[in-house]
Amino acid sequence: MPVFLVWYIAVNGPLAELGWTVREPTENDGMMLWLVIAVPIVAAFVLLWWLANAFARRWNTAAARVYWPVCAAVTLVPTSALMIFL
Repeated sequence: MPVFLVWYIAVNGPLAELGWTVREPTENDGMMLWLVIAVPIVAAFVLLWWLANAFARRWNTAAARVYWPVCAAVTLVPTSALMIFL
């Protein structure tokens, strides 16, 4: 969900202003509404993700320089798969 929200804001905001994407025709409420919705959701997700992985890191034997990038990549896999295959 957080990756989708960031993507949606980027597509309908800055990327549309640059002419790289086409803005959603029904998106006429402005970006402030999306920021009010997305910022708490993304912040809560990042906090919960970090806490869960910091807790799980205690029992993992991988080096920190390997563990954290792999966790971040694995977190992006479901959203990436849905965006590619749907």
